[in-house]
Amino acid sequence: YLVTEFSTWMMQAIRFQSCNDLSVSDLSITNSPQAHIRLNDCVGAQLSHINISSPGDSPNTDGIGISSSKNIFIEDSIIESGDDCIAIIGDSSYINVTRIACGPGHGISFTNTSNGARIKTWPGGSGYAKKITFEEITLIQVYNPIIIDQTYSDNLRNGAVNVSEVTYRGFQGTSADGRAIVLNCDPLGCSNIVLDNINIVSSQPTMPAYCFCSYVDGTATSTIPKCFGLR
Repeated sequence: YLVTEFSTWMMQAIRFQSCNDLSVSDLSITNSPQAHIRLNDCVGAQLSHINISSPGDSPNTDGIGISSSKNIFIEDSIIESGDDCIAIIGDSSYINVTRIACGPGHGISFTNTSNGARIKTWPGGSGYAKKITFEEITLIQVYNPIIIDQTYSDNLRNGAVNVSEVTYRGFQGTSADGRAIVLNCDPLGCSNIVLDNINIVSSQPTMPAYCFCSYVDGTATSTIPKCFGLR
């Protein structure tokens, strides 16, 4: 079933709650108050040919948010938002996102965005993010094309969400400044991180692209810029 909800804490245009075998296609949403589409506690959903449009400076206007859901397929869609293009939140698994054009925004996508393929966690968190693959992605002036950030907030608590078995493959294009690859992990470390066939150059001639690694275990093959910090 479909629920439309506008609340003070998260005004979304459309929310799908506790759905099984959901199919949505040929849908356009413009200027949602906050998130455009949210899926919560859903099992099996296919979203295709979705067209979302909000200004780049509109706060908290995630394109598609997914939480506590699994077996979700999103494909052949255009998302222009002021926040994450696609946000995958806790207790979600088996999410497949294919052939998405996104920007401006912060999320999965990669034309003039604040972040590209991004994993962020809060210090003191629990649980894990694992078996994630980002591949065949084109970047145009993206500020953080590849980023893992385990120090997302100023919270000084010990512990971290375990990040492992993450693969970045087939990235090409430009960063908006020198930050091409940032793998900033907690001292507990990120493990089995794979960089394969990456070619990211800076769009700014005076700011060469670089790779920063902290507490990361993994491999880099055919990767530009070189990541000497992988251990």
